[in-house]
Amino acid sequence: MRLTLGPLQYFWPRRQVLDFYAASLDWPLDVIYLGETVCSKRRELRTRDWIALAQEQAQAGREVVLSSLALIEAESELGALQHLAAQETFRIEANDISAVQICRRHGLPFVGGPGLNVYNLDTLRLLQDDGLYRLVLNVEMSRELVAELREAAAAANHALPELELIAWGRLPLAWSARCFTARALDLAKDQCGFRCIEHPDGLPLQTRDGQAFLTLNGIQVQSAERCDLLPEWPQLAATGMDLLRLYPQQHGTAEALQRFRAVRDGAPPPARETGSSPGYWHGRPAALHHLDTSTRGAQP
Repeated sequence: MRLTLGPLQYFWPRRQVLDFYAASLDWPLDVIYLGETVCSKRRELRTRDWIALAQEQAQAGREVVLSSLALIEAESELGALQHLAAQETFRIEANDISAVQICRRHGLPFVGGPGLNVYNLDTLRLLQDDGLYRLVLNVEMSRELVAELREAAAAANHALPELELIAWGRLPLAWSARCFTARALDLAKDQCGFRCIEHPDGLPLQTRDGQAFLTLNGIQVQSAERCDLLPEWPQLAATGMDLLRLYPQQHGTAEALQRFRAVRDGAPPPARETGSSPGYWHGRPAALHHLDTSTRGAQP
């Protein structure tokens, strides 16, 4: 299984972002995703900066994919997406159906991001007809659901695209036109003051009983705990997973990649990290997922 680094979900200062990706050049990565996927108001880096980083990563021998926003709300955001599609060097991760349409119009193969909400073979086949060559599975896709997808494809004699699973990091659960961070700080979205830059791993949300519940990240809601599927490595391999995605976090990303690389090279899977969970992989509810995800990726 190849190891991938998903797009940065948080709003970090420019220098921190550049230092993070400079350090990543020495990490055991096969694929790296670059770009802003949460909020277009986050402009510490512009499109040209992401493309420059992509060129550096490509020179280090990685496959590089440029990620799009997960929720397109304005003409300006659509224009930026058009600009992203106009470059002919790197492929795109489509996190919104608008990105799928633009890639199809340009005849570009694309990665289907976890925000596309693909749960069945019929939907997947339609997207493959549009140019999808890799699918990042939704966070709700359990081991059982992945097996059902493979069985349906086998019964239909249909070749699945590459499948990528989120294996480490906080899970992206929902996006909304409302900015959750601004609301939590009693600010209007248009006068947010870019306060999410003060929360490099998101803003923790607790229940009234003081239990960790969710993480607020601008217009995105994440799990409170990190997902860690490294202990499930044998199961992941048995399902025929092609790629495993790790999401950037302020601390621990490099170490997590080293652990995954060690297991891939033959080391026994370690115990799960303290304070982490297997997410939805086993198809059972967990305390960090008390959220109705029926509105994930809903359009405004």
